[in-house]
Amino acid sequence: MIFKPGIIALLTISLLLSGMLLYSTFYGVSILRYWDIKSGSERQLSLERRTYLVSTIMAYALVFQLFSFFLFIYTADALHPFFTGAMCAVGSLNVNQWGYPVVILKIITFLLGGLWLIINFADSRGYDYPLIKEKYLLLLVISPLILAETFIQFSYFLGLKPEVITSCCGSLFTSDAKGVASEIIAFPRLAMEIAFYAAMLGTLALGVVFYRTEKLGYWFALAALVTFLISAAAFISFISVYFYELPTHHCPFCILQKEYGYIGYFLYLTLLVGGLTGMGAGVLMPSRRIPSLKATLPGLQKNLTLVSLLSYLLFGGISTFQIAFSNLKM
Repeated sequence: MIFKPGIIALLTISLLLSGMLLYSTFYGVSILRYWDIKSGSERQLSLERRTYLVSTIMAYALVFQLFSFFLFIYTADALHPFFTGAMCAVGSLNVNQWGYPVVILKIITFLLGGLWLIINFADSRGYDYPLIKEKYLLLLVISPLILAETFIQFSYFLGLKPEVITSCCGSLFTSDAKGVASEIIAFPRLAMEIAFYAAMLGTLALGVVFYRTEKLGYWFALAALVTFLISAAAFISFISVYFYELPTHHCPFCILQKEYGYIGYFLYLTLLVGGLTGMGAGVLMPSRRIPSLKATLPGLQKNLTLVSLLSYLLFGGISTFQIAFSNLKM
């Protein structure tokens, strides 16, 4: 099973990423310790040349990291026919104790890696590398998470045993099961609906205000994060059942399959991009006072805000359309 193309690709990407991260982190520590843009020393000139290489390596590495999230859930879903009792990725991920930690880590590193790419892009707009220490501090946070993800992902794939009888999503994503998902499902549906639409409308309103006036940027970023979390919970709680047209089917992975037009991938993408770009606009707020970024940063923040608003509009719009026109009436 380890020789499946998806598994080989994921393990190869993880090993390459780990190597790139170790190399970049080593020089990142040197940059944090010795960087002084006002110095004309040989060491400073060497660091300036080195940062071009490190930034390029990290940009490519983190783009691959973003891609690997979708490749992982696709591979996990494609593996479910090999396990007795599995109907989708839920069963595959439940074969051993490593499956769901990989998913959680990939979501976290997707968001942190995306924020690093945003900060790196903003830093490249300034002539004096104004955000170089911030982005390498963030790199020191990301690196151990991705290295841990690599280890856990290897443990997951190497621990897959076809003879294991696993559980289907129907038994795991119910209010009677144990875990966070069951608590979300057991939460009153009306309250979750109100929370979802209130968060979505609040984020859209704050985003429009920030886009037009450049005010309330921190509040917009916070709202984007809260909306990401509430929307993920809302999908499990009530949105998913309208796609499946079954009031008891709350699985977040069956929607990735062909019979639902693979719409789940698009919904996940819009949700992740909406949260990432909204938070990215807020992360750049403290840098607006930097002289070398004053001319370019507001435009970048507006673009990020626009992408976030469009992403959330798509997620909310598709979900609402499905709720309104589904054959399921609740």
